[in-house]
Amino acid sequence: MNQQNNSKSESNKSENISLDISSPEFYTNREISLLKFQERVLEQAKNEKIPILNRLRFLCISSTNLDEFFEVRVAGLKRQIMLNISLLGADHPDQLTPIQQLTEIREESHKFVEEQYRVLNHVIIPKLQKQSINITRRSKWSTELVSWVKTYFETQLFPILTPIALDPAHPFPKIQNKSLNFIVSLEGEDAFGRASELAVVQAPRALPRIIRVPDEIATAKDEFIFLSSIMHAHIDQLFPGMQVHGCFQFRVTRNSDLFIDDQEDMEDLLHAVEGELLSRKYGDSVRLEVVKNCPEELVKFLKHEFHLGEEDVFRVDGPVNLNRLVNIADSVNRPDLEYRPFTPNNNSDLVKGANIFEEIAKKDTLLHHPFDAFSPIIELLQQAAHDPHVVAIKQTLYRTGSNSVLVDLLMEAARAGKEVTVIIELRARFDEEANIQLANTLQEAGAHVVYGVVGYKTHSKMLLITRREKKSLRHYVHLGTGNYHAGTARLYTDIGLITCNEHIGDDVHRLFMQLTGMSKRKPLQLLLDSPFTLFESLKKFIRREAENAKAGKPARIIAKTNSLTHNKIIQELYKASNAGVKIDLIVRGISCLKPGIEGVSENITVRSIVGRFLEHSRIYYFENDGNKDVWLSSADLMERNLYYRVETCFPVLDQKLKKRVIEEGLEMYLDDNCQAWDLQPDGQYINAKPGKNRRRKAAQEKLMVKSTKR
Repeated sequence: MNQQNNSKSESNKSENISLDISSPEFYTNREISLLKFQERVLEQAKNEKIPILNRLRFLCISSTNLDEFFEVRVAGLKRQIMLNISLLGADHPDQLTPIQQLTEIREESHKFVEEQYRVLNHVIIPKLQKQSINITRRSKWSTELVSWVKTYFETQLFPILTPIALDPAHPFPKIQNKSLNFIVSLEGEDAFGRASELAVVQAPRALPRIIRVPDEIATAKDEFIFLSSIMHAHIDQLFPGMQVHGCFQFRVTRNSDLFIDDQEDMEDLLHAVEGELLSRKYGDSVRLEVVKNCPEELVKFLKHEFHLGEEDVFRVDGPVNLNRLVNIADSVNRPDLEYRPFTPNNNSDLVKGANIFEEIAKKDTLLHHPFDAFSPIIELLQQAAHDPHVVAIKQTLYRTGSNSVLVDLLMEAARAGKEVTVIIELRARFDEEANIQLANTLQEAGAHVVYGVVGYKTHSKMLLITRREKKSLRHYVHLGTGNYHAGTARLYTDIGLITCNEHIGDDVHRLFMQLTGMSKRKPLQLLLDSPFTLFESLKKFIRREAENAKAGKPARIIAKTNSLTHNKIIQELYKASNAGVKIDLIVRGISCLKPGIEGVSENITVRSIVGRFLEHSRIYYFENDGNKDVWLSSADLMERNLYYRVETCFPVLDQKLKKRVIEEGLEMYLDDNCQAWDLQPDGQYINAKPGKNRRRKAAQEKLMVKSTKR
């Protein structure tokens, strides 16, 4: 019997070795995986344990995310079909053609949108009403509200609305991306004897989509009505003497990706991006949203005007733009219906110390946002701007947000005569316009502004301060996994390291030299960087774990990343799994890897954490035969990050800080049994639940408690 079992085991082992791990069956399509992430976000809107206003916010986030998905991912697939590209590259190991992907996406996204509106109408709105927050439909307006709306329309809307009748002299107007519009069916003749059956009314973006009802006539503590309801009630006033048969909302989503020629001279890149931004508003149509009671002949007309098929039409039971509902959560003063306020730990020696450079010289500092405050980074730059011994400041900026304190400090430093160099990535998606303005502002203050390297996005997060101390110069460095954005530092989980380690300082200085000048690349001492060493180093580390496992040595890999799509990295992980390496992956969004497949990935787990904060930190851990290696990075495990972006990956050298990263950034997330979603071999995600008699564990909640204690 034992001989038979051994023979069977050897046979299975032989079969496993012969498996082709590059086979498409072992990979999930990245676009479908991204849609699955949006589903996990929408699930938060259904979660009874989450306060109702935050559930409303999650619903809006799922809608915003879906908009971007169509603007970029679906638009990209349609473009590939138009260009007759049959297969995607290495970043799509599932090998689905663009047409196959688009077919699956349409099926999944229609179900998703239907579920969004079900949640809105049957879950969110009733829950809000129970809390005396009403969104009042037109059929329920009181007499007082009807009168108020009439005055509001006549004084606030009528003077700025421009109805456009469709006839030979008035062709179908240009419709901006994601704008609110109304198609109106008419009958009769105007003052010139012209007859038109159709008209379009565009709602200016300046108009609020949600209007608060004045307290003196409100029927609830907080009462709101839709702009679209007001338009429907008074649309006939825009067409006096004509008979209005119907008024229906619609919204079109357009291709919003920028197509910048990577061969553009860098001096012209600013103008190239500016030119593309003008065309973004009117890119190719990719999706049409219409209110569900819109007559089919009008839907057919709109499809024809936007060159869309029936599969591109989404008939919705409510406002065509769910995103704007977030204004309700923003405008009501109901702290009892939101997450309890959280104040990040600001007990850092870097803030308390009289001289921040003296404190950094004593020891490295780790900042785990949002549990640690962003203020030490501001303090560092503030002291650098005013310290007479600081001679130069260099920083990369990808996203900063409006009214950035850091930008103000960089300008102060430049005006104070310090050498300030800022590398601004103009092509940070949907922040291009803000970054152009940022570049111009910094240049006016006297800073040197560089736009990066042709063909590569500068995505690394680096701040380098050079200070004269006695007769030598010393580098002080901040490296991070997230952006220099004080707002997102309160909403995203990211980790940053502040150090004056000589080797790290020299490496960061070399990286800036590569980005701003023209020189041959010199090897770095401690840092890994894309597009040069990061991919090969990660591959080497994974293979080292596999060799250690085969030799009976301790071997383990834990990675925390936003996305995992690179097929060569996935194949190395599959090989390591087969060698006996235990691999735990915490992947917030896209995972093309399928865990738990016998003979391929049975030693791999994949989980996604979706909670109050957006998981954004990237951590790569390797057991290394007991000599634990911990790396933090700006890079995800995607082809674009490892080949086509400037990224940094930096080691955590201090043993105390290394232990903290392992505990806070990895182990707590692997123990999470509330906000974790575990990926199954079939591509589905299952929400982790506490077992019987087991304590509830939520990583983000534990980290908030730990932060307040610290």
